[in-house]
Amino acid sequence: MQWVFRSGELAKSGWNVIVDESIAGWKHTGLRIGSLVDGSILTIAADGKERVIFALESTGLTVSYRLAGDSELQEVQLAGRASVFDSTTDHLYLPINTEISISGDGRVAVGEAPATEAKPVALIKASDVEVFVRGAGRESRQVNNFGVPEALDASRLIVCEVIVPSGNWSGIPPHKHDTFIEGVESNLEEIYYFEAQPARGSNALTADPSGLLHVYASDERPIEVTTLVHSGDVGLVPYGWHGPVAATPGSDLYFFNVMAGPDPDRSWNVTDDPNYAWIRETWHHQDADPRLPFNERK
Repeated sequence: MQWVFRSGELAKSGWNVIVDESIAGWKHTGLRIGSLVDGSILTIAADGKERVIFALESTGLTVSYRLAGDSELQEVQLAGRASVFDSTTDHLYLPINTEISISGDGRVAVGEAPATEAKPVALIKASDVEVFVRGAGRESRQVNNFGVPEALDASRLIVCEVIVPSGNWSGIPPHKHDTFIEGVESNLEEIYYFEAQPARGSNALTADPSGLLHVYASDERPIEVTTLVHSGDVGLVPYGWHGPVAATPGSDLYFFNVMAGPDPDRSWNVTDDPNYAWIRETWHHQDADPRLPFNERK
């Protein structure tokens, strides 16, 4: 099976990226990345998926939508940002059976998940996004937690953004969420959408910024991914241990995570690889990386 797709390989129907059930073995999550230029409009038909929409880079987006049973279109303005490394941004959650059109400029991301329950529309302003630093030392990374269960009332969808500074490690300790054990571990598919830039605040002349994605088997289901990733690449994690996700020296790495699964509840519980669980204890004796959070200019 193919679990890593390079920039351009998932382009379809006017979108730069579409991840959906047309990919063999993929059921519970979806992703769209689109570019808006010269007055173009991106549209999504009403269907059985809930979605979160936001700008990767843009001066602003206009999202028009029609909910199931409504005759009138609603319109929401979403603030943009210079890049995924510069700030948080506005996010719009829309429930199942919603007709959508998006206009503006720049690039837009849409996280998706099939669902059966129609949750309320939610606008999460950039100023309300919880930004925190996870880990310590070289395992420090920034998490923008706008779409986790504690922050967003969705049916199935769990989403967040992560920024990993040059030379740092994320997804560490390696962990999994591929077996439902109530209150202990969730069963969630996971999508990674990557962007990379030359390291901020350095004289790095990296011509092709990159990161590293590592996935390996946790049970009898075979999977092995160890590869460099670049801007526009997509990694799919159907099961297995995953981590580290690392920023190569000279490169800052960003990824947008989309998760959902078949569990009876919407939760994000993980099990650490026991060979690496000790890493968490080392964080008590280290400070967080002073380069983080990226939202605060250093």
